[in-house]
Amino acid sequence: MRRIIFNQKGGVGKSSITVNLAAISAAQGHKTLVIDLDVQGNSSHYLGYDINQKSDKTIADLLNQTASWFSMASPTLDYPQPTRYDNLFIIPSSPKLDKLESELERRYKIYKLREALDELEKEYEHIYIDTPPNLNFYTKSGLIAAHKLLIPFDCDSFSQQALINLMDNLAELRDDHNRDLSLEGIVVNMFNAQANFPRQIIESVKELGFPVLEPYLPQSIKMKESHFQQIPLIHFQPKHKLTEHFSALYQQLNAADQAVKS
Repeated sequence: MRRIIFNQKGGVGKSSITVNLAAISAAQGHKTLVIDLDVQGNSSHYLGYDINQKSDKTIADLLNQTASWFSMASPTLDYPQPTRYDNLFIIPSSPKLDKLESELERRYKIYKLREALDELEKEYEHIYIDTPPNLNFYTKSGLIAAHKLLIPFDCDSFSQQALINLMDNLAELRDDHNRDLSLEGIVVNMFNAQANFPRQIIESVKELGFPVLEPYLPQSIKMKESHFQQIPLIHFQPKHKLTEHFSALYQQLNAADQAVKS
């Protein structure tokens, strides 16, 4: 299963959702891989990886690798790096992504990630892909490589318009490059249950026909504390309300995966 988390609007919690769902997956015994396509490296940092350290095993190196007539490229299975948590691995981001983008586009490496995940999927049960907050080369590569799409949504009118624009942009990419990509659902993040406006926005999104997943993920200072400590919620505060909501969301997604397999 390859799941990508994307919204063109920044600050909606892509990395938080990516890492916490992946951490729950790993904690439940599934060998799980996080792919960090965002040059900011938020998922990498969350899992304790310094993207500024010298390394030739980042997502930039994987996308840029080329086998020559005289030497083979590094095996794809060499790129995932272990985290401090059992069953949880990451191919980290890198500042090199910024300078490489135009070159990778010129070399038409848009399918490189999909080819790599075809290989990695033999080793990893669940793959989660974090993305930049724009529809650039790296996001398109992830969308072409993924099976399912989750869209974080933070309940404001700008996010609603961004959601409509996003689906318009994705329709052509799906039609041309990845007919297997399905919208799994909208993940409501940073939800304020005490206010009426977020519920009104959610209802308007449902009226547009979008699948809105439950439970909604509530606002909590524990998320920021979790980021600061670089410890996913399932390990940082396993009994907290936000952690329980993440776990319930994960169970819902995993149940849907199992239903498809059966």
